[in-house]
Amino acid sequence: MLEKLFPNVILDDFIQATNETLYMTAISVIATFVLGILLGLLLFLTSKGQLWQNKPLYAIVSAVVNIFRSIPFIILIVLLIPFTKALVGSILGANAALPALIVGAAPFYARLVEIGLREIDKGVIEAAKSMGATASTIIFKVLLPESLPALISGLTVTTIALVGYTAMAGVIGAGGLGNLAYLEGFQRSHNDVTLAATILILIIVFIIQIIGDAITAKIDKR
Repeated sequence: MLEKLFPNVILDDFIQATNETLYMTAISVIATFVLGILLGLLLFLTSKGQLWQNKPLYAIVSAVVNIFRSIPFIILIVLLIPFTKALVGSILGANAALPALIVGAAPFYARLVEIGLREIDKGVIEAAKSMGATASTIIFKVLLPESLPALISGLTVTTIALVGYTAMAGVIGAGGLGNLAYLEGFQRSHNDVTLAATILILIIVFIIQIIGDAITAKIDKR
């Protein structure tokens, strides 16, 4: 039955493409999480009324985040080709997609981190200050724990966006399901290949959403 529905689908190719998509997503999510947390904290802490209030620094970081967050991903890939080639040595393959994936997603996640931090009750932060807590204590004992549900929820949204980014990166040779759907599906008019790749991407997205929602619900004690 499946052979009739998907006559051009080669299982080994789809297994390899799925592994490439999962690899690109996993590595970029880890890097995006770290960079996004750092940028989000910097945005929050240097904003008006916060621990490290610094208007010029906030303006610079905010501008950089806004610029990279606003560039369409497919254009960002092209803009980063010289950097990618210098860093990875090639513009083809899963590793070549990582710089663009991280640069594209980290600023997006940083804004979600900043929003999550702003949702923390100011009274909690003021109480920690009045008890003589240091900046590092406030960051690691108050800000990050209190905003953790929002951080995980934001990371779930970002991860799903990254899956979509990997599909776009595949169009210019980054590998993964997007590359398979474009080369074997679209260019050869094998609609069953495109459909199968789309279904697999949807399954990955649904699994990510379910896992993210479960973790958020477990740690959210409100």
